[in-house]
Amino acid sequence: MKALVERIKAEGKNLGGGILKVDSLINHQLDPQLMVGMGKEFAEVFAELPIDRILTAEISGIAPALMAAMELDVPVVYARKKKPITMAGPVFLETAPSHTKGGETMLLVSSEFLHEGENILIIDDFLATGKTLMALSRIVESANANLVGVGVVVEKTFEGGRNLMLDKYDIPIHALATITGMDEETITLLDE
Repeated sequence: MKALVERIKAEGKNLGGGILKVDSLINHQLDPQLMVGMGKEFAEVFAELPIDRILTAEISGIAPALMAAMELDVPVVYARKKKPITMAGPVFLETAPSHTKGGETMLLVSSEFLHEGENILIIDDFLATGKTLMALSRIVESANANLVGVGVVVEKTFEGGRNLMLDKYDIPIHALATITGMDEETITLLDE
């Protein structure tokens, strides 16, 4: 997505250790028009898939997932990181390492919102090591639902997450922006 790539070039910061700061775009501040564009591209890419719901992780995945869901006319379910008192009954629980927070992060989804046999598209902010997406995929499996595809705002190809996902799942994976390297202070993007 050209507009996203240009914004990452202008505003993205390499903090070292594989950490990309794009807080002005998706992780702290949101650009509504950019989000709408993301939703439209995700909807175009995945339009031919049977999709019943979109699954994401709180919090940075919610906005792009919601924009895609609006275009595809399906609900969004997001994995919570803490269990609220309103989440009663069976819960799907997985953990994933957090690259930016350190340690393990819990991902919880109420069984009320994922059903057996449904077709689930995962949309999230990043594909790096693939561990968060794998945790979301295991939640889909636990619900006896079908993972039909994955869309991410930014993929960092040098961290191997795509291969981890494709080793287990035969699904389409689409990234709106692809980063092929982060050396010293530079960010190398695959231009469209």
